Amino acid sequence: MAIARIVVNIADAASYDVRIGAELIEKLGGYLRDVNQSDTALVITDENVGPLYLGAAKASLVEAGYRALDITVPAGEGAKSVAVASEIWAAMADLKLGRDVLVVALGGGVVGDLAGFVAATYMRGVAFAQVPTTLLSMVDSSVGGKTGVNLDQGKNLVGCFKQPIQVCASTSALATLPEREWTCGCAEIAKSAVIDSDEFFFWLADSAEALARRDEGVVAEAIARSVVFKANVVAEDETESKGVRECLNYGHTLGHAIEALAGFGTFSHGEAVAEGMRFAMRLGAACVGTPTDVVLAQDELLDNLGLPALSWSAEPESVLDAMKGDKKVRGGRLRFVLPREVGLWEVVEIDDETVLEHLGAWARSKEV
Repeated sequence: MAIARIVVNIADAASYDVRIGAELIEKLGGYLRDVNQSDTALVITDENVGPLYLGAAKASLVEAGYRALDITVPAGEGAKSVAVASEIWAAMADLKLGRDVLVVALGGGVVGDLAGFVAATYMRGVAFAQVPTTLLSMVDSSVGGKTGVNLDQGKNLVGCFKQPIQVCASTSALATLPEREWTCGCAEIAKSAVIDSDEFFFWLADSAEALARRDEGVVAEAIARSVVFKANVVAEDETESKGVRECLNYGHTLGHAIEALAGFGTFSHGEAVAEGMRFAMRLGAACVGTPTDVVLAQDELLDNLGLPALSWSAEPESVLDAMKGDKKVRGGRLRFVLPREVGLWEVVEIDDETVLEHLGAWARSKEV
């Protein structure tokens, strides 16, 4: 399998490569040495990923001339916290690591967000690289520079922007990915396709079955298309200050509320986002005239990707309150990313009464 190389260009900042291909972890050190001359690399991984890939990553780093150290954190969303970040900062200080250390995030989105946040804040910022090992992190969280940790009040409420020096997405790592994590990534690919273009959307609709069964060529193409889409958005609006990058939150307003109310880990991020996409499409039909055939086409796509509608619901008032913690809220009013058509979206401010009406309809649909 050929190695794809996609360049992420950021205004007023260094560009960086996203490499996609098989067995990139074994080649990691050489790729990083091309863009970084640090003596020490600190690999941050978790208890699930470490036993599988930490040895190969460190061996490659050592071969490239790095002193390779590692810190392993607990697996799961609970590790993405200020407390765990503080433990890593303290460990780095105990190791007397300076501003020339290179932090390497080896794992899924939780590890990438946590390690990126640590790198952005330790000694006011050190270099870091992303080595995503899940489909979700390859197509979404490893690209674009968003880092952060969760609070009890919601996800990603503390964080900052810190671009990696390189992203190495080794598709070989996907062979060990559980089905739940696989569909999680498929949801983000579907999100990208809906927001990006007819061409991406209909390619994905035609390829959904092959993606669901992990056809190697289709998987690589889906990752590359998603990375190109996100790279273009980030290049235009790195820090979400121009309103363009908000499109990446499609489906996340309800999705994050579901994760919080159901209890983090009850549903995967992808399952929650897919449900949020279904809700947003129907809200779009009512508020901005999204055609019914587009609503149904998205439903079919999500079904074919193994992301059926959830049977879970909650009291509309509770969901509304949880959604008020969304980062798109302005002046206490909810704002949703709504597609008018595939590839044509806008951020729309919706009053509480209308949101509650639609949340009520959503909840009633679960009773059938």
